[in-house]
Amino acid sequence: MGESVREAGGMDVRQKESRQTEKQNAENQQAESRLAEKEQTADMYMEIPRQVEFIIDRLRQHGYEAYAVGGCVRDALLGRKPNDWDITTSARPEQVKAVFKRTIDTGIQHGTVTVMEDHIGFEVTTYRIDGEYEDGRHPKEVQFTPDLREDLRRRDFTINAMAYSPQLGIVDLFGGQEDLENGIVRCVGSAEDRFNEDALRIMRAVRFAAQLGFYIEEETYGAITKLAPNLKKISAERIQVELSKLLLSPHPECFRRLYETGITAVILPEFDAAMNCPQNSPYHCYSVGEHTYHVIEHTPADLPLRLAAVLHDLGKVAAKTTDETGRDHFYGHPEKSEKMAKKILRRLKYDNHTIDRTCRLVRYHDYKMQAEEKAVRRAVNKIGDDLFDDLLILQRADAAAKPEHICRQAEEHLQKIEEIYRKIREMGHCTSLKTLAVTGSDLIEAGMKPGREIGQVLNRLLEHVLDCPEDNEKDILLKLWKEQQL
Repeated sequence: MGESVREAGGMDVRQKESRQTEKQNAENQQAESRLAEKEQTADMYMEIPRQVEFIIDRLRQHGYEAYAVGGCVRDALLGRKPNDWDITTSARPEQVKAVFKRTIDTGIQHGTVTVMEDHIGFEVTTYRIDGEYEDGRHPKEVQFTPDLREDLRRRDFTINAMAYSPQLGIVDLFGGQEDLENGIVRCVGSAEDRFNEDALRIMRAVRFAAQLGFYIEEETYGAITKLAPNLKKISAERIQVELSKLLLSPHPECFRRLYETGITAVILPEFDAAMNCPQNSPYHCYSVGEHTYHVIEHTPADLPLRLAAVLHDLGKVAAKTTDETGRDHFYGHPEKSEKMAKKILRRLKYDNHTIDRTCRLVRYHDYKMQAEEKAVRRAVNKIGDDLFDDLLILQRADAAAKPEHICRQAEEHLQKIEEIYRKIREMGHCTSLKTLAVTGSDLIEAGMKPGREIGQVLNRLLEHVLDCPEDNEKDILLKLWKEQQL
């Protein structure tokens, strides 16, 4: 009966708790040492908005501690302009409200009050310790604390766990400045603890690596791989935001990390299937998944474009056939990919505009057109003038991920297409009903009865000017209609 309880891995529970306590004590000592050093000197000056400095000064004048904190400090140290300035303070929410005239209770249950200065809102949050995380995303409760160390310890990554005040300079208790200098994304304390608290941090780690061009520290990377299945607890909206930020980052090649750590197995299992789909074809040199990586890297930072790069070939898994010579074919894969893309984007709660543009790019990414004016005009009419430039960009990126000789041939062809398209635009050629010289009102005024036939006639006139752009004049088109030639 005196035996100690053991876990599956064989470690005594009391031994594990003892080790965790020792590790926590070591972190406390290290943080105290860094804080003591910081209290001796304010050796780092950071330019902050005057409203932020005013809020910090005002709180200090009333006897409270206050600092700019988190991502704004990180970005300022990197020489970037922060999007938002957050402030952390020892003052409780009701005390913050008493100090400032204009405040909004934006998250008062979690200690956050928005202070309005010059019609701009700044979130001011009380130092806090998060309670148990029951849903893998939000703490069940929070406990306010007067200790800055406890507040910084609960944050996700060292580079986001720094605070600044004009009086004390940078307060960096967990090596955030060093990790910034070395280009490292590292969790504060135990990586598994941080990710178990909030599974979205798993994607945030990869996203920060992509945005900053950093690499992920070994323990943090291992915890991501182990705990990636926890992303099932996170809402599609949150996943979508992180995925979009990653794809729009300067390093979209970090999308590869999502697969390697098992994240796509949770948020985009269709991509995992594509990674296991080889392409035995003279037109390809990679599997569908590897090809996708290269297309993403060659696509500029536009969300529908990069989403289309991710999704454009996913239908190949279902479309694949192999002939008697062992060569693979993927007939009809653009249509299958478009259908999958629409389902995936809706699942991830993207807006209708993004879904429409992305799916049209996926549908036409493999569209073939001759390098002739007539063919290009008809292609623009079919695809849409609003999308044609982006389609050429996607087709270039797609070609860049193929064998060199295929890429070279495609680039030469696309260059001709682009020159013809530029000429068509310069000459003002009609490519849609919007630019047709005749409207339904013109036809009615000329004697046509209102009805379905008006649309049919307009479409026939459009077909004519796609071949004969010089005839796109009102008098000519009305004459053609009256003479029953169209």
